[in-house]
Amino acid sequence: MTQKMVVVCNGEEGRNIMPTLIFASSGLALDYEVHVFFCPAGTKWTLKEELEKLGTPKGLPDPVKLFNDILELGGKVVLCELALENKGVTPTDLRDPRILIQKAPPFLMAAEGACMTYVF
Repeated sequence: MTQKMVVVCNGEEGRNIMPTLIFASSGLALDYEVHVFFCPAGTKWTLKEELEKLGTPKGLPDPVKLFNDILELGGKVVLCELALENKGVTPTDLRDPRILIQKAPPFLMAAEGACMTYVF
């Protein structure tokens, strides 16, 4: 049975998104089932062109590539449904159609039994 890993992004600064992406992609590389949840405070990182504005921080991997790799490798990326009204975004604003929009309870049920949880 594959172990589950949860990574939560709860902020809009580089210090929130880079560890989120690094931990999630690392978990996938180690064959974990990775669930990434973006709280309303981290919404901007799920939107078109926002990661590109961050650029590649010195000494760190390219955040755009990491995000794409997470989706390509089967990571489950979820934006909290509360962000739609709270941040004034629509599903068409999202950087990738594979980003799911869910309330917290369905996300928590899908991630139930996770052996590791990280919040940034």
